[in-house]
Amino acid sequence: MARKRYQPPVQSWIGQVFDTLFLLVLVLASLFAPVYLGLVGSGKYTVELSDTSWAGMKQNATMQAQWEKLGYTDGAEAKDGRQPAALLIATRFNYNFSFIELGISTLVVIAYFIIVLHWSRKEYREVIDEHFDDSE
Repeated sequence: MARKRYQPPVQSWIGQVFDTLFLLVLVLASLFAPVYLGLVGSGKYTVELSDTSWAGMKQNATMQAQWEKLGYTDGAEAKDGRQPAALLIATRFNYNFSFIELGISTLVVIAYFIIVLHWSRKEYREVIDEHFDDSE
């Protein structure tokens, strides 16, 4: 008995545009949500600088030139409308790595993949049978 040829569902043009924009909004929301909720930068700490000159901040001549091109100056106070680089140089980020968190993230991705495969097993089988079934 030959199976009926698989016909994917047809979606209107308006539905496709809505789906695309909806997914775009979800992606942007997931990227910017940590920023708006104040969850980013929590691993920052500030080093106390006793000398805020370029040499005291361990900046060589090349680094100093690049900071000045970006509109920053040495010292702790703004000069000539330029912001001090000391605030940025003294701010450090804590880049800790946890194998437990990596393992949890890996398990979540694998579980999601397994769930997607489980839910769509029928559709996958129909498409595979349509393309590779030799009974016809």
